[in-house]
Formats: sequence, C-alpha cells, structure tokens
Amino acid sequence: MFAIVNIKGSQFRVTEGQKLYVPRFNDEVGAKVTLDNVLMFSADDSTFDIGAPKLNKKIEATVLGHVKDDKVTVFKKKRRKGYKVTRGHRQQYTQILIDKIS
Repeated sequence: MFAIVNIKGSQFRVTEGQKLYVPRFNDEVGAKVTLDNVLMFSADDSTFDIGAPKLNKKIEATVLGHVKDDKVTVFKKKRRKGYKVTRGHRQQYTQILIDKIS
C-alpha cells in the first residue's frame, strides 16, 4: 500500500512506517500531523485511485525532529575588479514518520 502526497509543493511516495524528510513544519517534535492532499492511492500494486485533483484520504504522521541539510556555498567573483562574495545556505527539513494511510 502506498500513496502519492503533496507536502508544501513537493510530491512524495509514502508507505506506512516510512521515515522521510520534508520541508520544515512549524509543529513541535512529537506532534501529530494530518496530510490531506493525497493525489494517488494504491492498496496493492495493480489497482490505483487517482484524484482529480485530490482524493478524500488522509495520512497521519508524527514529527520526529528538525534538521538542517549540508551547507551549500555560493561564491561570486568578477575578474579584475576585486569583487568577491562568499555566502552559505542550509536548507531546513523536518523528519516525519508515516503512521497511517486512511
């Protein structure tokens, strides 16, 4: 059993008991989250329910923690001008555990 769910503009294929990293939620660690933007559902791998645009299914998940991705370094330079700028960015993610697809 799996479902395709849209979480903050990104689509994820989820199954029960799966841990995944999604864009950051503002919920606290241990909080229960309900995801209701289910685009596709399959009880077995031969039949599919496809929403137009979404299905009346819900996915219950638990927030496990908040983490940051590896640093991405951005370096800008203009030759012969003495212009150099170094910037960094760390994307923030939330780790969730899929409890139930209903």
